[in-house]
Parts: sequence; C-alpha cells; structure tokens
Amino acid sequence: MKKLTRSQFLQVSIMLFGLFFGAGNLIFPPLLGNQAGSTTLVALLSFAITAVVFPVVGAIVVGKTDGLSNLANRVGPLFSLVFTTAIYVSIGPGLGIPRAGSVPFEMAIAPYLPSDFNPLVARLLYTAVFFGVAMWICLKPTKLVERVGKYLTPTLLSLILLMFLRVIFLPKEVAAPVGNYQQAPVVQGFLEGYNTMDAVAALNFGFVVSLAIKNFGITDKSQVTRYTLKAGIIAGCVLFLVYAMLSTIGMVTSTQFAGAENGASILSESTRLVFGEFGAVLLAFIFTLACLTTCVGLITSGSEYFHTLFGKKLSYHAWVVVWTVFSFVMANFGLNNLLAYSVPVLTVIYPVALVLIVLGATHDWVHYSRLTYVVAAFLSVGLPLVDLLFVSFGLKLPYLADLSESFPMAEYGLSWLVPTAVAVVVLTLLEKLFATASARVSFGLTEK
Repeated sequence: MKKLTRSQFLQVSIMLFGLFFGAGNLIFPPLLGNQAGSTTLVALLSFAITAVVFPVVGAIVVGKTDGLSNLANRVGPLFSLVFTTAIYVSIGPGLGIPRAGSVPFEMAIAPYLPSDFNPLVARLLYTAVFFGVAMWICLKPTKLVERVGKYLTPTLLSLILLMFLRVIFLPKEVAAPVGNYQQAPVVQGFLEGYNTMDAVAALNFGFVVSLAIKNFGITDKSQVTRYTLKAGIIAGCVLFLVYAMLSTIGMVTSTQFAGAENGASILSESTRLVFGEFGAVLLAFIFTLACLTTCVGLITSGSEYFHTLFGKKLSYHAWVVVWTVFSFVMANFGLNNLLAYSVPVLTVIYPVALVLIVLGATHDWVHYSRLTYVVAAFLSVGLPLVDLLFVSFGLKLPYLADLSESFPMAEYGLSWLVPTAVAVVVLTLLEKLFATASARVSFGLTEK
C-alpha cells in the first residue's frame, strides 16, 4: 500500500494552512490583541475555537465525505445542489477571489503610491499580475502542493516570523482591555473568530486536500481520510501559532496604537517602527502571499466543482480561466456591487455550514437520521434569514422576527444556535428511544 513520504505529507499540511490563511486572518488577530490587551490569551483561546477548530474540522469532514455536496446531500439532493453552489459562488468569484486580489493592494500598496500615480491604473496592473500568477498555479492542479506547500506558504511563514521576531522586542506596553473585552473577553473572542467566516472557506478546501493526496497516488479512501485528518491537525496548530504571534504584536503595541481601527494599520505601523521604509515592502509581500494562496484554493475547488456539476462539458482548465478573468474584472470595476449580494448570502449560509460541520464530525458516533439533518438545516437557515430580512432590509416578518429575537444570544446574531442545538439533541434522543422500544417489541414477538 503506497504511503506519502514525510516531505509530501508536510507539504500537504503546509499547503492547507496556506489555503486557510488569507488577508482577514492577518487583520483580525492584531486587532484582537490591541483591544483585548491584558486579556489577550483568554480571548485568543476562545477565538481559536471558531477561527481554528471549526475550519480544520470542516476541511477534515469534507475530505472524509469526498466532497461538500456529499455532506450536504444528507439533508437532501436539492439542498445539496443549492447550498453547495451558493457556497462555491459566494466565497469564490462572488466575494473571496475578487477581494483576495484587491485587499493586498488596498492594505499594503495603495497607501505608498506616489501622489501623481493613478491608483486605478496601479490596481489594474497589480491585479493583472496577481490573477495571472494565480491562474498559472491553478492550471496545473498536480503541481499545487509543490507550488503552494513547498514554496509560497513557507515563504509567507518565514516573513511573518521575521516580522514577529522584530516587533516582539519593542518596549512592551500592554494596555487594559477595551470595549466588550473588558466584561466578556471569552465571548468577544469567540464572536471575532465566528465573524471571520473561515469555516465556509474550509468546506471548499477539504476537497482540495483530498485531491492533492490522491494526486500522489493514494487511492485507498481510509488512507486519504487519515492523511486529511493529520494534515488538518498540523495546519490547525500552525494556524494557531501564527494567530498567537499576530495577536501578540497587537498586544505589545496596544498602548502605543490605542484606538487603532483595524489590524492592517497595527501591522503597518509596527513594521514601520522596526524596519523603516522596508516595512512597507515586507507587509506588501505578506499580504500578497496570504491572499494568493487562498485565492488559488478557491479557484481550484470551485473550478473542479463546476466542471463536475455540468457533466464535464466545460473542462477544468476552462473553468479556471472563467473564474480568474471574472474575478479580475470584479476586483477592478465591481467589487462593491458584488459585496452587496454576496455578503447577505454568506450571512444566511454560514450558520448551516457550521451545523453541517458539527453533524458531519460526530455522525459516525451518533448516526443522525435524515430528519435531524433536515430540521437542523431548516432552523440554521430560516432564523438567520429572518434576522437578515429585518436588519438589512427592514422587513420584519410577523411573529417570526419577534420569535427569533427572543432566543438566547440573538443580540450577537446567533438566534439560531440554541434552538438548532436543542432540536438536534431532542430528535436524536427520541430516535434512539424509539429504536430501542421497537427492538424490544420485535424481540418480544420473536420470543413468543
């Protein structure tokens, strides 16, 4: 039975980290450290539950079920088609890919452009190179592990480590926590991790990892699952360590940069302090590499999905070109309009994505019925939809809006959490009790 070499396995693990780690992952932790101050460690641990554990488990579950559509099919075929397509479109060309091209430019390049240089032209040139490189990597999926896991991501990790080792020696002036971190650092850290929505992207990347493992000649399903599990654990550990470094940067500069609006400004000012003008160049490379690896994962997974969805009438390579060109255009001319549609869709499908991850991860032990999957999906889609219609569009559905607001944690946008959890537990217990009772009746009839 063929096995991955240690080098191949490490590259797959590092590649998975690279797929996870995008611009948002750079921005959130420094701001957490800045605002949490002396409570950073506690906040970071709760942040890791939703920003590390859920994404890693999501990737493992999708890899184990051999694709997101198979996991979603436990609810039903129609749900699987709609949900999976919505995931790939909204997190792909509808949001994630165009934003991956524009964010590093806005964060690390635009602020340093000469005043006489047209920013629109600069963005066009930058994104042309960015998406050109991304497309080149994606057109050779068999080279994905080598290009992302062997070269791009190790370079990214080295640059982040360099930044951390320099900033950590700045005078440490840790401020007291501010805002919600004063009263509830655990809850606030959890919510910040939740708001990264990384678990949605993880549902895309699980398939990429299993595909990469298969490209090494590993065909046994149990082996693919085992390697995906191990790679996910290593990627999660690396992700947590990087989050710890970035949040520490925010913490040790929390007094100096008190009131910072976002993590990008904290990183920008910190690198400028220790590296001078070179800090801007370093940060530009870090943002670009982080976004590039994530972009590659989204293009690869989405292209493979639609290639299969439409009966392979359009080749994988053609889908790569379509997604890349569309994202390039949107990154330059229509990103804001695109966000107006994609963000609400993500807001609705994110909770059900988390529910599917939890059910999928525990399915082998509990053996949930289809009814449990259907009810859990209905609640975790329906309640966020009711909230979205009211908050974003001012449409308050009679009775339903008030009911949603009455549930625990509704003030955090988590009205779906408790009723969904209760429904899953109650249905599971009832089904187990019914199965036990039926077995006893059958046994009694047999005895007679």
